[in-house]
Amino acid sequence: MSEESSIPLIPIGREEIRKLEVALLLGTLFREDVLEMLKSMEGRLTWVNSLAFAAAAVAREAAKMSVREIADDIGIAEASIRQHLQGKSKAGKLVKETYERFVKEGASINLPFASITIKDDVKEKEKVTKEKIDLIINKYEDSIKRLNEDLETLRSLMDELKRLAE
Repeated sequence: MSEESSIPLIPIGREEIRKLEVALLLGTLFREDVLEMLKSMEGRLTWVNSLAFAAAAVAREAAKMSVREIADDIGIAEASIRQHLQGKSKAGKLVKETYERFVKEGASINLPFASITIKDDVKEKEKVTKEKIDLIINKYEDSIKRLNEDLETLRSLMDELKRLAE
């Protein structure tokens, strides 16, 4: 992800939104201050999930989607989207800072393990950590997909109920 041109700062289309979303999530997760917070935090997984939603919201805002469209797309309340986009949530504040850094300095992600001389046991821990991050991202993407499918089902049911009521 170090190639600046591969991370669109004003995404067009789903694939570019996804690229920016993942870059924002990883760029925020691997900030030294965030890594320090994660070391001492209870409820890490919930907080990382909040970062993922904030990254999704900021990427879609960069794609010029409205708050309502963002909420519909990722399946969380408009109020939560506003909290993230206005930097009123800690996750939203951090992700917005990462986006602003991308705009100012170019979209690159400095992996904390890249500058360390890695022994075999540390390499294994790095591998496990990367796998966990990939798993979190995949679960997040699967959750969004299921939420969108459920939303479509609900819309279909509502349309059918309206049709039956007439």
